[in-house]
Amino acid sequence: QVELVESGGGLVQPGGSLRLSCAASGRIFAIDPMGWYRQAPGKEREVVAASTSDGSTTYVDSVKGRFTISRDNAKNSVYLSMNSLKFEDTAVYYCNAGAKIAPEVSDYREVWGQGTQVTVSF
Repeated sequence: QVELVESGGGLVQPGGSLRLSCAASGRIFAIDPMGWYRQAPGKEREVVAASTSDGSTTYVDSVKGRFTISRDNAKNSVYLSMNSLKFEDTAVYYCNAGAKIAPEVSDYREVWGQGTQVTVSF
């Protein structure tokens, strides 16, 4: 079983910064991709950023230039550096990954973290 544990959320003023961390643990043979989603009250969950093991990254348009996703493959970890935060970035942020538990297993299983609250407010 693979578990994702997030940390780093909190309350920040507009224009401020936060860094989210997510570490995967358990029986892991390979993990790819790793990324971040968010869900604001009354809205659907949306992908914020994703990263593949070969270094490719994607971002939702609303965070481009402000957020940076990074990975430490040796630690099975992914990070989200968030700068110039806006009110509309307020949401619960979820870590997401595809995990393969053994080489003979053909499929990657999707795994979610428990979520961490990010609140942008005065």
